[in-house]
Amino acid sequence: MAETAETQQVDGRQAARAERRAARLAKQIGAFAKAHGGAEGQLAYLGQAGTRVVLVGEDGGWGDLVAPSYAVAESAAQKSGITMHESFDGEFAAKVRTGPYEWTRMAGIQVGGPANVGGPADRG
Repeated sequence: MAETAETQQVDGRQAARAERRAARLAKQIGAFAKAHGGAEGQLAYLGQAGTRVVLVGEDGGWGDLVAPSYAVAESAAQKSGITMHESFDGEFAAKVRTGPYEWTRMAGIQVGGPANVGGPADRG
């Protein structure tokens, strides 16, 4: 009987901690949505690392947050009230607007982005 009480106490603490994390993430999602005129999102499972909450604002701005589990991410998304998508494609993905920073980080010199310092374009 003592094992059951201890297990319930541990489970209760873990559930309370997960609830606090979900509430904190929901607040961050809400702040992002407010700053970008609204937002939509998608959950991407990362394995043991947790779950990524990908956010796209109405203005095309984007960002992400990482939750410790899919359940916490799902709870945070529900609490925030934003529209969630099953996948990151189609009209949802087309809303993302990228700028010079993203081109430098993702594409670099391969597709005409700014040359990376010390790369082949700098060797004259």
